[in-house]
Formats: sequence, structure tokens, C-alpha cells
Amino acid sequence: MNGQKRIQNYGVKIGKMEPGKLNSITDVKGVTVGHVTLADGDVQTGVTAVLPHQGNVFREKVIASSHVINGFGKTMGTIQMQELGVLETPILLTNTLSIGTAADSLIEYMIEHNPEIGRTTGTVNPIVGECNDMFLNDIRGRYITKDHVFQAIDNASVEFEEGAVGAGRGMLCYSLKGGIGTASRKMKLDHGEYTLGVLVVSNFGIMSDLMVNGKAVGQELKEVILQEREEKDKGSIMMIVATDLPVSERQLNRILKRTVAGLSRTGSIITNGSGEIAIGFSTATKIPHEKPDHLLSIPTIHEEDMDLAIRAVGEATQEAVLNSMITAEKVVGRDGNERPALKDLIEEYNISLI
Repeated sequence: MNGQKRIQNYGVKIGKMEPGKLNSITDVKGVTVGHVTLADGDVQTGVTAVLPHQGNVFREKVIASSHVINGFGKTMGTIQMQELGVLETPILLTNTLSIGTAADSLIEYMIEHNPEIGRTTGTVNPIVGECNDMFLNDIRGRYITKDHVFQAIDNASVEFEEGAVGAGRGMLCYSLKGGIGTASRKMKLDHGEYTLGVLVVSNFGIMSDLMVNGKAVGQELKEVILQEREEKDKGSIMMIVATDLPVSERQLNRILKRTVAGLSRTGSIITNGSGEIAIGFSTATKIPHEKPDHLLSIPTIHEEDMDLAIRAVGEATQEAVLNSMITAEKVVGRDGNERPALKDLIEEYNISLI
């Protein structure tokens, strides 16, 4: 977005379904994304905020769930989310050693906007996800601050940058530069038209495994770049799924499980040290914080409608990962460590993506 050249601009068409207007998680009405990026020498990191709607999320919660494909990760808040099935804060993404700061900052933000928290009502459950950016970023420095978190939330908008920005600034993917990527799909059902969008922070994989729509692009790159050098897979991926499809928490969880299909089509084999975690929400129903004096009505689709959402989340996840790589720029970071950008390498070595 914001004029960036994305994977579809290289002639790569992922899947069968039609993307939304922006081909972004923000095609789901009300969803916005904001970044703060720190890029200065050894400091190559940031924070990304995903807002599920533009109201007060604590007072108007949304149906939510999470799914762990491989639990090599340090997310916060997902235990309560799984138990209660709702999201009550923005979702923050950052580096592994900054999750404490991010959570504390998000708690402060929520308290400022909801003075009843911890006084006349319960506390709040902040949702924070992470990936490890220590190769390019001085992660021990813990440079993320409360102001950065507040700015990321305040910066949230419908259009945002992808690639080496926000929480994705220092991330690696398939031995190249990774980062933030997004995509969406439209779903036409008898009772209406809906949208499902995915945002990823990609930080996993080895070059030789990279697949672009079935083409072994990574193996081609390895043969001309790495040759016989050993590759090691370390890292993880956070996948945020948003939809306006009316689903229950159980149905949403079933959809989240299918992110692995799109992830695998990019070449991931879900290795031992790679954490793959999906967090999702539906904006179709708002759950009031205060107990009403009437029964809640939560519309849900029939199970026979699930296949369209299952296809949508696979396609959007696959394309979001590829967008995170193709929009990223080369970054030189901690101790001179660097990772090249996919867009530069395919041009330099005349490698086609189709």
C-alpha cells in the first residue's frame, strides 16, 4: 500500500478469490493499523498496532480467538481470550524482549480511556504478540517505549506501509528481509458479502524453502547466492486475522487453524524453533462490557458456509507473507548484520516470480 509494489504487481496471482479494495486487513470495515519504526544503526525495531474498530474496544468487545500451530512464542493475553472468546484491547506486535513494555503501555492506554478499570469493574486483558529481531536489532537494548506504543495506536489508519516497518523492521523471512504484510479476500454468501483480512509479521524460514505460487524461487536464489553454505531456520510468524463474517468463537478458531495452509504454500515446514501463532477477531458482533438486562443475540453462519472462509484465510495468509517480503527493503543493523530484499535479488539475478 501507499504506492508500494506488491506481489500482485509482479504478475503473481494467489488463489481463486477476489481481494478487497486495498487487499488489506483494513478492508474489514473499522479495522485500522498503525506503526512506529525505529531505524538507526544497531536499533532496527518497532511496534505495530491493530485496532478492531473505532469505538471503545473495552466497552464494545468483539468475538475473538487464537490458535497455536507451534508454541515457540511469547504472546500475552491469549489464555483469557481463549476462555472468554472476546478481544477488549487493540492488538500490539513488537519484538520479543519488548512485550513487557508493550503490555504495560497498552494497560496504561486502556486505563486512561476507561477510568472504571480496576475501580468499579474488573481489570483489562492486553493482547501482545512478538517475533525475535535480534539478528538486525540490538534487542537487549529494549528501545520500545510507552510513547512508541501510544503513537502506533494514534497513527492507526486504513492505509499503511508494509515491509520493513513497525514490528517488522528487524525481521527476517526465508533468509531474506521480512516484516509486515497484508492481504484480504471477499466472501459472497447467500445472506451477504463479507471480507476476511490477514496481517503478518514474518520472521521464519530458510531461503531454499521459499515458494512463490508453487515456483521454487528460494532454491533458485540459494544456488546463486548461498551455494553450499548451511541454512538454519529460526524465527516465527504472527498472523492477525480480521473478518466481518458473523461467526462464533469456535467457528473463528476453526478458521484460524487454516492459516497453516497458506503458510505452508509459501514453503514453511513449521520447524522446531519457529513459532507460528494466529490471533483473530470478528467485528460482526459487539459484546457489551456491562451486562444488559436482556439476552445477547450473536448471529453465526451455518457450518456449510465455512469452506469459503477457510479458502479465504489460506489465500490471504499466503499473499500476506509474500507481500511482507516483496515490499521490504534491505536493512543493515546490529554489528553490521544485514539481510537483502527479495525485490532487489530477483532483479539482480534476473529471476522470475511466475
